[in-house]
Amino acid sequence: MSKVLFLDAYNLIHRARSGFTRGEYPVIYNFFRGIRPLIEKFNPDKVYFVLEGIPKFRQSLSEGEYKKGRKNPGSSFHRQKAAIINLVIECMPFETVRHPDLECDDTIATLTRVHASKEDECVIVSSDSDFIQLLNYFDKVKLYNPVKKEFIDKPDYDYVMWKALRGDPTDNIKGLPGVGDKTADKLIANKSLLEERLAIGNNLNIFEKNVNLIRLVDFSNDLNMLECIQGNTDFEKLKTSFRDMEFTSMIKEKSWNKFIDTFEGL
Repeated sequence: MSKVLFLDAYNLIHRARSGFTRGEYPVIYNFFRGIRPLIEKFNPDKVYFVLEGIPKFRQSLSEGEYKKGRKNPGSSFHRQKAAIINLVIECMPFETVRHPDLECDDTIATLTRVHASKEDECVIVSSDSDFIQLLNYFDKVKLYNPVKKEFIDKPDYDYVMWKALRGDPTDNIKGLPGVGDKTADKLIANKSLLEERLAIGNNLNIFEKNVNLIRLVDFSNDLNMLECIQGNTDFEKLKTSFRDMEFTSMIKEKSWNKFIDTFEGL
């Protein structure tokens, strides 16, 4: 039995926009400063760094509305994001994975299923609430929110159904008319009320479409589609990159030794 850590790569990289803001590479600095204490905290045997693919079926199902309207964070962010991914692949002992036609969430859900079947302990690091549904399915899966710095409790209701009722503004998924958090709670708790609400107008079609948009895909029977890159452990190259980007505090002897020690054994 192993302890497996799943890093929602884009979620963590976007989170690194907050914090230190000076200089040309603040996102890169914040990301690598933040990743070390996560590895130290969970002390995993294996780490997956999970990237996004193109959500083709969700885009098709929503007629292009899925995640529409998200603000572009700009060219500097995208340049730093690419640099982070390259440094992880070239220098860190993580396995970088991606399904070209599905989202990071689907890949993590699938690999979680694979490892849970082996009785491995799985920890997902992300502030994305879509992962809460996995807590309904697997006893050995934990979800850690790195923003709140706490584990998310397992819901005592079907999270996919609840979210399909109230929608998800983050992904531009519109819920049933007039249904917010409290109403969704009442509907989930009362089957008769739920059936009555779904019988109104187009509510059933909206609900069923939302379930398909929100429920994470399991492609464990077709893992050949997964793109995998086993990372290299090249801390000298990483240190040189940090020096070039003037991350002075990170490459001081004490800080750097602590950084390296954290990743030993992966």
